[in-house]
Formats: sequence, C-alpha cells, structure tokens
Amino acid sequence: MQSFYITTPIYYVNARPHLGHAYTTFVADTLKRFHRMCGEDARMLTGTDEHGDKIVKAAAKAGKTPQEFVDGISAEYQALWPKLGIEHDQFIRTTDPAHKAAVQAFLQRIYDKGDIYFGEYGGHYCTGCERFYTEKELENGLCPQHLTRPEYISEKNYFFRMSKYQGWLKQYILDNPDFIRPERYRNEVLAMLENGVLEDLCISRPKTRLEWGIELPFDRNYVCYVWFDALTNYISALGWPDNEQDEKGNYRRYWPGEHLVAKDILKPHGIFWPTMLKAADLPIYRHLNVHGYWLVKDTKMSKSLGNVVDPQVAANVFGLDAFRYFLMREMNFGSDASFSEEAIITRVNADLANDLGNLFSRVLSMNAKYFGGKVPAHGVPDEADEELNRLTDNACANYVQLFRQMRCSQALDCLWEPVRAMNKYVDVQAPWTLAKEGKTERLGAVLRTLLEAMYRVAALLWPVMPSSSAAMQEQLGHPLDEKRFSAAKLDDLLVSRTHLRTGEPIAAKSALFPRLEMPTKEEKTGKTEKGENKKATPAQQPQPGAKAFIEFADFEKLDLRVGIILAAEQHPNADKLLRFDVDLGEDRPRQICSGIAAHFKPEDLIGKKVVVVANLPPRKLRGLESQGMILTAEWDGGLSLLSAEAPAGSSIR
Repeated sequence: MQSFYITTPIYYVNARPHLGHAYTTFVADTLKRFHRMCGEDARMLTGTDEHGDKIVKAAAKAGKTPQEFVDGISAEYQALWPKLGIEHDQFIRTTDPAHKAAVQAFLQRIYDKGDIYFGEYGGHYCTGCERFYTEKELENGLCPQHLTRPEYISEKNYFFRMSKYQGWLKQYILDNPDFIRPERYRNEVLAMLENGVLEDLCISRPKTRLEWGIELPFDRNYVCYVWFDALTNYISALGWPDNEQDEKGNYRRYWPGEHLVAKDILKPHGIFWPTMLKAADLPIYRHLNVHGYWLVKDTKMSKSLGNVVDPQVAANVFGLDAFRYFLMREMNFGSDASFSEEAIITRVNADLANDLGNLFSRVLSMNAKYFGGKVPAHGVPDEADEELNRLTDNACANYVQLFRQMRCSQALDCLWEPVRAMNKYVDVQAPWTLAKEGKTERLGAVLRTLLEAMYRVAALLWPVMPSSSAAMQEQLGHPLDEKRFSAAKLDDLLVSRTHLRTGEPIAAKSALFPRLEMPTKEEKTGKTEKGENKKATPAQQPQPGAKAFIEFADFEKLDLRVGIILAAEQHPNADKLLRFDVDLGEDRPRQICSGIAAHFKPEDLIGKKVVVVANLPPRKLRGLESQGMILTAEWDGGLSLLSAEAPAGSSIR
C-alpha cells in the first residue's frame, strides 16, 4: 500500500491559535482524508514549537516559567483540533524528550561530518524572527517581516556549512519542477539562491544570552537555534533516529513526506531544511506546498490590529462543514484570500444552500412522492441523461487530479459543474410533468440518473465536508464505510454510473444546508445583552371584525405570482412549518416556509400551483430563511391553497 505523510508547521506558542493556523491544519486534514479515500496509508502530523527568545519574553510577561507558559498554550492547540473535526495521527512538542534526543543526534551527525564549525559572527538580529539578517536582506534597515530595526549582535557561535550545498539545492529544484509548489514559490527560492551567495547558517545561541532550548551535544554552553530544532520534528515524530534502519518502523514507512506551510516560512523550509537533510545523508521531502495569507479587509491578521479571527467561533456560528468548505473553496492555494462574514454567507448560500442543498431536497422529495422513497430502475437513457453522465464523469476525474496537484479550490469548482447541471436538468426534464402525463418509465430514468450522480458528488466531498458527505451518502441509502476505502473503490466511483441498488429505500427529504444570515452580536460572542421590549404600534386601528382600509397604491405594491411547488418537506426545526422549493419563473427556485403542516402532507403538494407574495423581505423562521409567502384560504377550520391556472412566474393583477 502506498503511503502518504502530510505535516503542518509546528505552531509557535507565543500566541493562541487563530484562523491562519486553522486553515493550514484544515488543509492537512483534508489532504489526509483525500489520500485515505484513494486507498493510501495516510498519516498527518501537527504540533507546537516551544523554544526560543520569544517564548522566554512571552512567559516573563505572563509571569510564568517558559515550561508553564508553553504547557498552557500547547494545550489550547491540542484541545482545539478535535473540536474542529481534525483527525491528526500525532501531536508533537519540541519539549518532548524523544524530540530533544533526535535533534541532538541530528546535530551530532552533521558535526561529525565536518559541516558544523565554530566561529565569530556579527549580524543584525531580529528577536521576532529569531534569526540574523544580512545588510542585503534588510529593507531600509528594517526586518522585512516585522518592520522593526534589528539589534546588531557580535558573538561566537556554531555555524552550519549551508553554503556548501547551494549548487546542489539549485540543481535539485531545477531537476524537480514540482518540488516546491505553486510555481511562484519555487521561483522565489531560486531567486534567493541566484541573487547572492548562500551564507552559512548560525545554528546556536550562547547560554549567556538564552538558556531555553536544546543543548548542543558537542558543547553544553550553547543551545540549538530554534529553526534547526523545529524542522527536525518532521522526522523525530516518526521515531528517527532509533528506527532509521527498521523496515517496519514509521520512519521507513512514511518518510519522505509532504510539508504544508504558509509563505512567511518559505526560506526555512525551502532552503534550510533540504540542505540540512542533504548534510545528514537523509532523503529529501517530496513536496513543499506553500499557501498565502488570509486577509481581513485586505490586511494580514494581526493581534495588534485586533483583526484576528477565532476559528472556533466561526465554526460554531456558520457550521463546521460550511466553514471548512468556505476555506477550501475561497483560497486559491498559493494566493492570498479575504475573510469576511459576508464572504462566507455569500459562498455558503450560493454553493451549499442554493445549489447542493436545493438539489438534494427537491430530488429526494420527488422520489418519495413518485416512487415511495425507493431507488427507481435505470430505464433507457436518452441523450440528456448521457450528457449529464459524461459531465459528471469528467468532473469527478478532474476533481481527483486537481486535488493531487494541491489545486483544491479549482477541484471544488470543477465538482460543482455537475451540481449546477443537475439543477438545470431537473428544470428541463420537469419530473412533475412526466408524472402528470403518466410517463413513469422516463420519470424513473430521470430520477435514477440524478441520484447516481448525486451519490458520486457526495462521496467525493468527504475529505472537505466529512459529516455532510456521510449524511448525504446515508440519505442515498449507501452509508459511508471508511474501511472500504481503496484505489479500486475510488476508480469505481470515477467510472461507474451504478452505485445505488434498485428498490432500496432512500431518504424522503434533506435539509442539510440552511441558508445563512448575518450573525447577531450574541451569536458571534456567545453573550446576550439586556434590551427593551418595544411594543408595536399599528398605524390604524381596525374596526371590530374588520381590517384597516388600505389605499389602492398599497395593493399595487404587492408582487403576486403563480408558483409551482418543486419540493416539499417538514421543517427540520418546527412541527407546524413546511419547507418548500417554489418555481416562480426565476433563475433558481425560492425557499419558502409556511405554517400549514397541520393541514397538508408535504408529498401531496409537489407539483401544485400556488399563489405567492414574492416581494416580502426574507425572514428567518426557526433557522431557515423564507423568501416569500404562500397564500391560503381559511374556512370552517379548513385550509385551501390559492391557485391559478397560469405558467410559473405569471403576475396576478
């Protein structure tokens, strides 16, 4: 079985986790799930980086020892990931005894080879970056990352002969075009190598200046430079060096692996780490995958600016799977992306509520009405069916290929092509008309074509939206079984158009993706505030038994239209409400909620023509947005739907 090993950076514990950390970890979790779905032996590593100057200063500011401080922040990371549905296989800390021993073994190996030497160096030291900068690297005398003036320090230290490997690294990158991806970051590393001679790397700090770190094995008066310490975690977590020769151990099983990092740590991962591995005579990692920043109002998130997004709050407010989908879909991997509540709501309502959710709701409801909630027979496909099948075939294959190339956003966009096509196919094929005309065989072929394509899309979405994908597969009578993941199973998903079993029961309804509205302050903070209850004051008091007069101009404001009910089901959160998808002759059906559950069975209303007040402002009813009102007539305790024999969208005057 082929192995796949994905790592996040180990996050520096001088601050609490934020959206940037969550995004990287979500991507790693998604990639692990994707490769598991492909039948591979997939493993994911994350953890915390806990040594260095910044930790000492942050701990002192908090009135704690460095160990107390890192224990607290690391615990927050460890507690957060399960809450976000992230399933990592290992969480490593650089204060772990096994990691410390591995770092010392790594240092000793390179020292014995002669690639570490003792010397004196003077340079511009940035505490924020915990590294020395050359004059050429500074921008107007400032650190390019923190825009602060570094302190000039001259001291004796140990150095790694990194310059020795400049020519090798440049050629290795040229010979392996996808070693660093996307291409822009490969070119950026090549530019670093070509624009100046690669200097040797200072890899120690004297204990007279810093004691919080891993001692050098060959000189106890010094501790290891934090990056030399941190980067080694990727192999120490696999049991290196103890199991270096063990064919059954994790190191031989998973290394070399894949790294996932943000662009601000490109140089340590793109230059330091491969040269370190080369010097230690160890295999080089397979790929370095580099993503951009999440921006808030075009500005990088910063604690000092107060624009840091708490991922736990966002997941709670918008829903975990919807939040995951937004992050994976919105960021074109490698580029920066903008985060806002408006962007999440727009993306989720368009893609999940209107497209995917509406598709599942209307198709399952119609199948329940026309075939008793059982999978219909295939029937004889016509050209429209074949066209939809070919589109789904291509989209599924492209989705897998793009995911393998780390083009996750494009992969999801590709998978939405059949989702949008299926909604259009429903409108064109008009199952309600086929049912009315008694064309049962054709009706079955239409719904079976839809159900099979829906299953393929739902199954492939599992890495991105695990819970929702599992729920959709369950609704289609084909529950998710992770034990059955295999390369053959994936191939079958890509090429076969028969996955469901004729006659098997499936769900009669679906309401997985309710439309979102802007969250209230209470929803965003989890707190409530006391407010005054204001009484509504009517403009005109009606006479007993009658309603107030209105002007004709008021009546003219009403937009009354004929609609066709395409899907109907019980509201998931209210017994008295029914939820409808109503065709009003617009680009997309409208979602309308109505309190008529006591009078009608939802399956009896599919295909009915109704009169709708179409220009009421959207209103949230028990968590679902209602975009209009279906008119009814009440008599002797009974209730009838108002109807008109006219095409959908016709105006009533």
